[in-house]
Amino acid sequence: MTAYPAPPDDDARYLALKAKDARFDGCFYTGVTSTGIYCRPVCRVRTPKRENCRFFVHAAQAEQAGFRPCLRCRPEIAPRTSALGQVFDAKPWSIQDASRILAGQAARLLDLPEAWGDSAPTVQRLAQRLGVSDRHLRRIFEAQFGVSPLQYLQTQRLLSAKQLLTDTTLAVSQVALSSGFTSVRRFNAVFAAHYALNPTQLRRNGAKHGHDATGQSLHIRLHYRPPYDVDAMLQFFGIRQVTGIERVTLEPGSQSIGKTVAVQCGKTRYTGWLVARFDAAGHRVDLRLSDSLREVLPWAMSRVRALLDLDAEPSAINSLLRTSFPLGDGLRVPGTLDGFELAVRAVLGQQITVAAARTLAARLVQRFGEPIETPIAGLNRLFPSAGALAAATGDALGELGIVRQRQAAIQAIASAVAAQRLTLHAGADVPGTLAALKALPGIGDWTAQYIAMRALRWPDAFPAGDVALHKALGVQDAKNPAKEAQAASLAWQPWRSYAMIRAWATLPAAAAGRQVTVSSIK
Repeated sequence: MTAYPAPPDDDARYLALKAKDARFDGCFYTGVTSTGIYCRPVCRVRTPKRENCRFFVHAAQAEQAGFRPCLRCRPEIAPRTSALGQVFDAKPWSIQDASRILAGQAARLLDLPEAWGDSAPTVQRLAQRLGVSDRHLRRIFEAQFGVSPLQYLQTQRLLSAKQLLTDTTLAVSQVALSSGFTSVRRFNAVFAAHYALNPTQLRRNGAKHGHDATGQSLHIRLHYRPPYDVDAMLQFFGIRQVTGIERVTLEPGSQSIGKTVAVQCGKTRYTGWLVARFDAAGHRVDLRLSDSLREVLPWAMSRVRALLDLDAEPSAINSLLRTSFPLGDGLRVPGTLDGFELAVRAVLGQQITVAAARTLAARLVQRFGEPIETPIAGLNRLFPSAGALAAATGDALGELGIVRQRQAAIQAIASAVAAQRLTLHAGADVPGTLAALKALPGIGDWTAQYIAMRALRWPDAFPAGDVALHKALGVQDAKNPAKEAQAASLAWQPWRSYAMIRAWATLPAAAAGRQVTVSSIK
């Protein structure tokens, strides 16, 4: 949805198009007037003539101009772009940028299925959530992105449906509902009007590769922009993996992470498993999910993108951080599939080693987690639900080795999440959630900022009191190291979460020839 870090003008974009440059995948699209098709910069078809090219910074703009998505490069599987890429760039900003920021927030919320719960997003609900009028929202959104919020949302829904039709065997009716359409009839009409073919026609060319041979799992492709340090990401998860709920494989050629999953959707709870395997040569992740998650497939895809930070824009981030952190251009911020799980594990990791925190988490899973059958060796339990931990007694938690202060914090978080007073995902209000977290017993600024960084996916989170950060920045001997770290961080806004990862990566544990093993955080 943003022009940054795409090349600054159309001639430069044409050069990127000719080079099939994967760094700009999803940052702009090319409409070809001679064919009526729009493509990603990495499309392998013959490069069109310059005079036949029109460039757009978002797929919705290309579709509004009358272009249809390419069936070969498939714009729907391009990496997404962060609203912050356009809202914040490497230049200072002021109060005059309020409309840009608000429009970017609106687009970010429209991109997140979990931001709306069981209800479909509307312009009215979006405006209410942002505290502005419908008219004002439409005006600033169109000024910023060149399309209305409804046009933007409709394009997102159509592209989501196109991917599900091509990559899975979901029924057309289920594809329509999963993509946000309220009726199959409406979906068929809109799809045919925009793409000049009906869903069934597209299905004939896809879907046959969407299941494995047993029909028990779904397969989806998720792309990212290089550079991406796969080793660093999987090492981060690997040294924190908890027996029973996750499994990390680091061997070249089979680098992957497997997780058990529980999703609450309305009154229905879906459980299953997934495995995300990296294909570094193709700049993508091959996602395999249990068939039991088909009803919540868009949610699962969105959460895996967040887990692995697949939508980061390295060019925008590196342009700001490279001076302070010349190494680690491929580092990403590790996320989570479940914000509640992340919050509990953050509490367990307070003031103890990573290994000790992992041991406590494993005990918690074995004591309170539900058993689950999966075809993946070692994946046999679910992380405890908020309800289960809210009902747990202090004695039961104490038997696992969890001290009283941590017990109170875990039960407070669990009670707030179970009662839906606290939501921990990328669609949550960041300032409000930070305040709510710090109001709970045992939750300080470090824990709240860490949760914001990984669960809320806030790229500007900064736990200034982190001891490892002080060491990395060389301020550990200052009178007030947290204040010194906070002052230094102002130069890294709005990408301070990425600065944290890079700072941690410079610690001695990452030395000895290894550029980026982020092992100092809980």
